[in-house]
Amino acid sequence: MSNLQDVTVKLFDPIRLMSAVLAATDWPLKSQERQPHGTHAHARATRKFLENFTGHPAVQGMQSLLDQGAPLEAVYTLILHLPWPELETESLPRWVPPKWNEHLHDFYQVTNLPKLWKDEGALWKSSLTESQKMFNGVGFKKFLLPFLGEISEDLIFVPNISYPSDQEIGVRIGNQLLCIAPPRLAWGDSPPWPFDEDPTHIYRAALSQYGRMLLMAYLREHSDKITEVAEIPLPVSDQFRSRYPTWQEQFVALFVAAAVALYLEDAVSAAEANAYVLMERKAHGMVILPGMTSVLRRYLSELESGRYTNLLDFLPVFPKQLRVAKKIVSL
Repeated sequence: MSNLQDVTVKLFDPIRLMSAVLAATDWPLKSQERQPHGTHAHARATRKFLENFTGHPAVQGMQSLLDQGAPLEAVYTLILHLPWPELETESLPRWVPPKWNEHLHDFYQVTNLPKLWKDEGALWKSSLTESQKMFNGVGFKKFLLPFLGEISEDLIFVPNISYPSDQEIGVRIGNQLLCIAPPRLAWGDSPPWPFDEDPTHIYRAALSQYGRMLLMAYLREHSDKITEVAEIPLPVSDQFRSRYPTWQEQFVALFVAAAVALYLEDAVSAAEANAYVLMERKAHGMVILPGMTSVLRRYLSELESGRYTNLLDFLPVFPKQLRVAKKIVSL
């Protein structure tokens, strides 16, 4: 195994439990309404396995959180902070339904989820080995070093063949950054792609979540130095601004997308990077992404030449460079 590898692939039973609870809510139906897609065989088996438990208090608690718009990052972070498998705690956050940890523990026992996971063990093992194959030799920390400095956090990828089947989730647990990701979406009755057949999907999912969490922490750590910079509006569309209202949110979204494009170009192929940029422009209205990518390329070049020593040095000129790059790429 290459010494460059810094992403560990693991499975976590608390994550599988939370995904099973999610399967018994209306989330699967709502996700199909948002974007029709094929789901993994294990996800479908989980829904069938739990069809008599939709009224369980653990499921009803999850449903109430979904109805209130609670982010999935929050509920997955919660269960990963609780002791496993007891899930005992003296206090829960105020947003959590009363005794929900006890209900989750009861759900785990009465449904006999360990039996389902054992019966479906070959599918989980495949997701693990496929993902390990893809991250062998991958060095995200080295790639992010010029932007964010030394990274001490452990990067962990969690393949998820349950729910959510249409999005990845990034959570921070202590010094660990977890990316919980499904395989690439399939259409119609086709099964989702194996994790080792689509490098663009797995690298985009992981790098975007690690990059987002690391950059958000970086901006918080240096908030005093970016206050003045954040007063200069970024040249983004109204659609993009409505999705990411604050300067920090806009910068993180642009940086992460451009970083993925750069990584794909360097580590996979220019064709894959171009396809990714095109998809981001069409699906998420990120028309400024080519300009942002060229700005990050220029930053790396000028960092190497000694004009800048780190990303903080670069931020004061970033808005102006992005405006210029936007004009150039639109010609």
